[in-house]
Amino acid sequence: MWYIMAKKFTVGVIGAGRIGKIHIENLLRKIADANLKIVADVNINDKLRIWAEEKGVLKLTSDVNEIFIDPEIEIVVICSPTDTHAKFIQEAAKAKKHVFCEKPIDTDIKRIKETLSVVKKTGIKLMVGFNRRFDRNFMRCYESVASGQIGEPQIIKITSRDPAPPPIEYIKVSGGIFLDMTIHDWDMARFQAGSEVDEVYATGAVLIDPEIGKAGDIDTAVAVLKFKNGAIGMIDNTRQAVYGYDQRVEVFGSKGCVVADNEATNTVRIYTAECTNIDKIPYFFLERYMESYSAELKRFFECLSKNIEPKPNGEDGLQNVLVALAAQKSYEENRPVKISEIEK
Repeated sequence: MWYIMAKKFTVGVIGAGRIGKIHIENLLRKIADANLKIVADVNINDKLRIWAEEKGVLKLTSDVNEIFIDPEIEIVVICSPTDTHAKFIQEAAKAKKHVFCEKPIDTDIKRIKETLSVVKKTGIKLMVGFNRRFDRNFMRCYESVASGQIGEPQIIKITSRDPAPPPIEYIKVSGGIFLDMTIHDWDMARFQAGSEVDEVYATGAVLIDPEIGKAGDIDTAVAVLKFKNGAIGMIDNTRQAVYGYDQRVEVFGSKGCVVADNEATNTVRIYTAECTNIDKIPYFFLERYMESYSAELKRFFECLSKNIEPKPNGEDGLQNVLVALAAQKSYEENRPVKISEIEK
């Protein structure tokens, strides 16, 4: 009996920070189609060297060009700082290497479009890491909408609340709440609605930490979206939900409604004469979404194997940034903003 061996793709990873390490471990342990050859990071120290050796990384280098010039490497996974994403996507594309890139592609629309032009011209495949699409609960919501089970989507409600604010130094360089935090929610809203956003109205305030306001940002926000298919979306964000990492999605349609609620850390309920208790929801985003990181990479490799366009792709990355910039403009000018105003 003959067996056909599945093709393995040789991979290089750029960036070995927190998210980079998650992708590296998934490539080494959970992606059967991956052969990780090189990890590049500009900040190599003894701690990183020890970690890489323990995990089985074959080569660690501070020279990212080793990935681009290596003829064996077919895929580049980009987990470096945001301001390097567009540059590295373009370099990988020119070297005819497929790309998985953490969000966002960039925060500048012109730079994003220039990058997507290079991607299209070279014919490589690009997937952008909006991992929450691959959360099993949110995926089940999407399936019920896409199949028509709840009819035409009419209202999309998203709650996304962090348990605690990031450091002020991070806030200062984050690009603001709409580009940093809500970027995932713009993507989730578009994903569930099956439509592009036409208009956004956003409002917000500093209700948690005055230092966030001094840094030029807000820590609490609400947005209303109008989609091109007629649906309406609502998103609420806060940098601090004291009870944990609150992540919920609801889609109301013409034939029904689908709701993805928070998952407790276990299924235990405690019943007493005074009350019924369950344990808290996860506190950290990696507790909540860890499985989605391996799921998105598996999907990317599946798309390459089948030669189909991965999603979310570069256009999704562009649309999410357009909505984020429209939301920022809406907040600053206290009015609804058409996405077409940002595209000009």
